[in-house]
Formats: sequence, C-alpha cells, structure tokens
Amino acid sequence: MLNSDKQHINLRLDAHMVGLDVPREQEPNYRAAAELLNKRYQYYLKLRPNASAEQLWMYTALEVAVALQSDVREKSLVPVEKELKELNQLILKTINQ
Repeated sequence: MLNSDKQHINLRLDAHMVGLDVPREQEPNYRAAAELLNKRYQYYLKLRPNASAEQLWMYTALEVAVALQSDVREKSLVPVEKELKELNQLILKTINQ
C-alpha cells in the first residue's frame, strides 16, 4: 500500500488523543468506531461513577468485543442457514410427491 493511500487522523477517546495513519477508505470507519467507544465509555461512566478510567475502558472493550464475536458468529451461520433452508425445501418437496 502506498503512503498516498493512507491518511493521518486524530481521534479523541475520552481525554486521550490518538493519532493514526489509516487507509483512506477506512477513515469513516475509524471515526465511527471512536464515536461508538466514546458513547459506551460515557455509558459505563454514568453506570459506575467511582470506577477508574482503566476499569471503564475494560468494560467498554469487553462490550465491543462481545458484539464483534456475536456478529462474526451470525455471519458464519448465514451459509449454513441457507443450506438448511434448501435442504428443508428439498425434503418437503420429496415428502409431498
């Protein structure tokens, strides 16, 4: 990947600034991800006002990781579900003949 395919961006995560060189086409995804992380961090801050920043980031990271794993599992099941539907249709068609 050429350097011209990358873009330097600065993201604010709570009180921290993070500078990254990201693929240009991924820049909106990085900004959306930072926004999501900030919202979830604020949610946990309200829920647990006495928690340390480290604890709040751990809650935030865990929630996002669980959501990612759920998405990965759902996507991996799509081909299986499609095949099951086709098999069920074939079985029903065979039974009804």
